Amino acid sequence: MTLRGSTVFITGASSGIGRSCAEAFAREGARILLAARRSERLAEAARGIADRLRTEIHLLVLDVRDELAVEKTIAALPDAWSSIDLLVNNAGLSRGLDKLQDGRPDDWAEMIDTNIKGLLHVTRAVLPGMLRRGRGQIINIGSIAGHESYPGGNVYCATKAAVRALSAGLRMDLVDTPIRVTTVDPGLVETEFSLVRFHGDEARARRVYQGLEPLTPDDVAEVVLFCATRPAHVDVAEVLLLPTAQASATLVHRRPEAER
Repeated sequence: MTLRGSTVFITGASSGIGRSCAEAFAREGARILLAARRSERLAEAARGIADRLRTEIHLLVLDVRDELAVEKTIAALPDAWSSIDLLVNNAGLSRGLDKLQDGRPDDWAEMIDTNIKGLLHVTRAVLPGMLRRGRGQIINIGSIAGHESYPGGNVYCATKAAVRALSAGLRMDLVDTPIRVTTVDPGLVETEFSLVRFHGDEARARRVYQGLEPLTPDDVAEVVLFCATRPAHVDVAEVLLLPTAQASATLVHRRPEAER
C-alpha cells in the first residue's frame, strides 16, 4: 500500500519513537499530523522534518489525558486534516521503578491516564471518522512489558498489558470492517524513556542501556511503517521487537566492562 497523500496522526510526536515515526511516514509522502504536550519540542520536531523532507505538517499541542481537549481538538481539525487514515498511538511513559508498597500514587495516575486512558480518548475521537470513510488503521505502541512483568514495573507493566488487551478487543470490535489494528511492542529502546522514569536522573537513565546495543527509535519506526504498508487484506496484529542482546523483559546480556 502506498502512503503518499494519506493523513497520519501521531501522538507523543515531539521526540523518540513518535518523532522517528513522523520522519518515516514523511519520507513516504504522507501528510503528518503531530501531537504532543511540549509545544517548543513539537515545533522543533516539525522544523527538523520540514527542513529535510517535503511534506505537509500540522501541529496539535495536546495532552491525551484530557478527554475533553482531545474531543474538541479532533472535532475542530481543519477540513484538510480531518480525514485521518492512520493513527499511531505513541504517547506513553513510565514513572518510577519501585515496589508497589513504595510507589507514588501520582506516578501511577500519570501512567494510567496517559498509557491507557489517553489511548482510549484519542482512539474514540478518531475511529468514527475511519468507520464513516470505510478505511483506516490504528497502530498502538506497546511494550515487552505488556507481555511479561518485571521487578518494580508493576503499574507500568499493567498499563502496557492493558494496551495489548485493548488492541485485541478493538480488533474483535472491528472484524467486520476494513479497519486494521496493530500493536508494536519494543524491548529496550534508547529514548528519553528512562530519563522520564527516573524523574530526570541522567546517570541512572544511562545505566539502563550500558553494555548493550539497544533499539533506536528509527528501528521501531521502520517496523511501524512496515505494518502500515501491507496490503489492505493483511493486518499485522502484533510485533514483539527486541534488541539482539535482550531475550525477555528480565534477561539482557551486557558486555563486560573491559569490552565496552
